[in-house]
Amino acid sequence: MAELQNRKPTRLSGFNYANSGGYFITLVTHERKKIFGNIVNGEMVTNAIGRIVSDEWVRSVEIRPEIELDHWCVMPNHFHAIIIMKESYSHPQGGTFQRTPDSLGSIVAGFKGSVTRKVNEINGSHGFPVWQRNYYDHIIRDDEDLNRIREYIINNPSKWELDKEYLD
Repeated sequence: MAELQNRKPTRLSGFNYANSGGYFITLVTHERKKIFGNIVNGEMVTNAIGRIVSDEWVRSVEIRPEIELDHWCVMPNHFHAIIIMKESYSHPQGGTFQRTPDSLGSIVAGFKGSVTRKVNEINGSHGFPVWQRNYYDHIIRDDEDLNRIREYIINNPSKWELDKEYLD
C-alpha cells in the first residue's frame, strides 16, 4: 500500500482532461516487451496483437463520437496517438481513483481494457498484462506543437533505434 501512496501524479494538476482540444498520448507495453510486431527496413510490421491495437483504436471513434483520431502509430512496445476531443464536458472532477466521464483518462482506460481483453481472448489466457500502468500525455497547445508531434509520429518507425522505448 505504501508503494501506491508514493507514486507521483502524471496528470497536470487542476486541468480538466475532458476539455476540447488535442492531446498526444503514449502507452507502453508491460515491461516494455515488444509484443506488437517489429520494425523492418524502417517500417512497422504489426503482428496479430499489433493489429488488435490498431483495430481497437480505430473502433474508438465508433464508440465515442466526441473524439477524432489524428496521427497515430503502433510500435513494437508502445503506441503513440493524437486524439482530438471535439466537445467540452462540465462533469465534476473525480476523486483520487475516479475518472471524469468522457475524459482522456476514461478513453485511454477503455482502449487499454478493450485491447487487453481481446489479446487475452486470442491467447486463451486470463490476466496477461499488455500495458504498463498509466500513460504519458501532452496537451497540444498550438498548430506548431501539433505539426511537430505529427512529424514525430510519422518518423517514429524509421528512427526506432534512437527511440527511448527501443530495447535491443
